[in-house]
Amino acid sequence: MTIQRKSSRFSLESLALPVIQAPMAGGPSTPALAAAVSAGGGLGFLAAGYKTAAATKAEIEAVRALTGAPFGVNLFVPQPSVISAEALQQYARTLEPDAERFGVSLGEPRHDDDDWDNKVEVLLDLAPAVVSFTFDIPDAAVIAALRERGICVVATVTGRGEALQALEAGADALCVQGPEAGGHRGTFDAAGASPEVGLHGILEELRDLEVPLIAAGGITTAADSRAALAVGAVAVQAGTAFLRADEAGTKAAHRAALAAPDRFTTTEVTHSFSGRNARGLLNEFMRRHDGDAPRGYPEIHHLTTPLRAAAAAAGDPDWLNLWAGVGYRSTVEGPAASILASLRP
Repeated sequence: MTIQRKSSRFSLESLALPVIQAPMAGGPSTPALAAAVSAGGGLGFLAAGYKTAAATKAEIEAVRALTGAPFGVNLFVPQPSVISAEALQQYARTLEPDAERFGVSLGEPRHDDDDWDNKVEVLLDLAPAVVSFTFDIPDAAVIAALRERGICVVATVTGRGEALQALEAGADALCVQGPEAGGHRGTFDAAGASPEVGLHGILEELRDLEVPLIAAGGITTAADSRAALAVGAVAVQAGTAFLRADEAGTKAAHRAALAAPDRFTTTEVTHSFSGRNARGLLNEFMRRHDGDAPRGYPEIHHLTTPLRAAAAAAGDPDWLNLWAGVGYRSTVEGPAASILASLRP
């Protein structure tokens, strides 16, 4: 299947190293991390999720002050609410003992669009080399406007149906996210389950689309990179591998948990922290609440934010979302440049 589209200034095939640092919202992605990866020949990314348009603009300008190399910015696409007020109230009651444990109040479980329109305007104004989208695809008019500014538009997809929708809307490339990935699943259905097909299987399903494919999910070693490129990807995207980078903004408790494989022995998919499926290190919060948590993003994300912030401040990893992919045992500390080099296929 071939879809004709106007070429963008930036091409994924032009990367000196076909390695992309995944956008990681909530702190790990920083201007310093994105700049270091881009300057090293890969493609660094900023995560605009949970940030205002003003903060997103400031971070783009910060990266440009550090490097002239291309980099990307990721946005969460807003979706309709999928949770009832009753379900939210019930879950809040379940979480009250946890909040009391840390001496905080739960957050307001509001539905919002994450400052969407204003952030799109910032991207149109500042025109980073790449813009990627997660959780859905925006209107075709938004994609067209970005592409007119010379921006390469990437859609995060988890299966063929989503891939075809993204291409129909005008995306230049697809970030193919397998279930092995850490953090939030990029499924368009907010209440949907994660697909059981692994990354390589999804890549095989999409090879006939004749569009650049980025492999995401479980990429933490050079061998992982080679394997993904062998099944049709033009580049790999790694997030978990960069969580312990010197330049990352990863919380101290999160870093410590990644370095303690005897204490945190596996990852699981949970929606208890945010109301959306996400993979992280299995901890006490997940054990207690996976059974009673409803689905509802971003309401539950806002509800649990003060609790998670208090746990991070206290250095308690058992009540913190420890996002991590299945390859977390291969992570190392060090400068982003050395981690990037370790992923070279």
